Amino acid sequence: MGEGGRRGRVSQQGGTGTGVGAGLPRPARTPAPVPDRLPPDRLPPDRHGPDFFVCDLLEALPKDDMGTMEHPVFSLSTRPDRRILDYAHNGVRITVVPSVRGLATLFDKDILIYCTSQLMAALNAGRPVSRSCRLVAHDLLMATNRETSGDGYARLREAFERLAGTRITTNLVTGPRGAEVEATTGFGLIDGWQILRATRGGRMMQVSVTLSDWLYRAVMAKAVLTLSRDYFRLRKPLERRVYEIARKHCGRQPDWRVSVPVLWKKSGSASPVRVFRRMLRDMVAEDHLPDYHLAEEPGDILCVTRRRVVVEADAAASGPLLRPATLEAARTLAPGRDVYALVADWRDLWQQSGRPPLRSPDAAFLGWVRKRG
Repeated sequence: MGEGGRRGRVSQQGGTGTGVGAGLPRPARTPAPVPDRLPPDRLPPDRHGPDFFVCDLLEALPKDDMGTMEHPVFSLSTRPDRRILDYAHNGVRITVVPSVRGLATLFDKDILIYCTSQLMAALNAGRPVSRSCRLVAHDLLMATNRETSGDGYARLREAFERLAGTRITTNLVTGPRGAEVEATTGFGLIDGWQILRATRGGRMMQVSVTLSDWLYRAVMAKAVLTLSRDYFRLRKPLERRVYEIARKHCGRQPDWRVSVPVLWKKSGSASPVRVFRRMLRDMVAEDHLPDYHLAEEPGDILCVTRRRVVVEADAAASGPLLRPATLEAARTLAPGRDVYALVADWRDLWQQSGRPPLRSPDAAFLGWVRKRG
């Protein structure tokens, strides 16, 4: 049974809960060196051979929006998940309500990653973009390492329906600069989809997808991160979610540490903490996460270490890079604010000021946040 198979209302607000148990095993005093690259046989095979992600098919590197990397919006279940998810962190509250087909899953998110990647490629090339994306269904399946059989197309249609039916409610602060208000806003992950052309057998060929205004604003603000192309080779939802969190929080740092209870909360896992801890141990033993190596440390801590330099393809275009610790500090200075919107506003101001060199981008950003109050 996949993650999150139980029904009912589940809260992600708590910390460790009860019955957390003992911490992870104590590692050796001298840890083994982190392998620079994965052995070629560690990951599941690429369904379409080594050339599936060629530039003719998809010029863009995979891009993921930082909002859904930060917060648990997608279900980790592989079966219909009809729970209502509540999550609260640093003053931001998010409620995710499923449709009759269940919550959108982390595998459904492939569609959003594909659309985000295409939009970012167009923006970087200076081409006009809009919230409505026209996709070739076969290209999407190939690019995201999905089956291209009849079942693959049927599952793709179900994914569109879950994305359109899942509703998000959040209290993120919105409004123009200097006149912000806290508003409770509800929206879907996509606003709609339409099959534009189908074969005689009913198989979709071209699909039009209208992204939510929330996701489109994130793309336009370039509040996205580049993912490893091997992300789509990960078959377990928790592996994908832990990779997302590692990519979001480790960033350019050589390593990042997080307690297992906090990671459990951020992952959105429906499993008890003790089961979640066991699944983490399996991931540590298998060690096939792209870009990052996982290790256990005393005190119920997971250490995430970068295998090699993580791709930051749009760093120069988007503006100065900020450390994850800086974003956490900004959340403390401006509780309830969308920190990624703040980053986008600050980078816009930096661009308008002629892109001046900054001795310390992190200090400059935090100083700007303080002045805004």
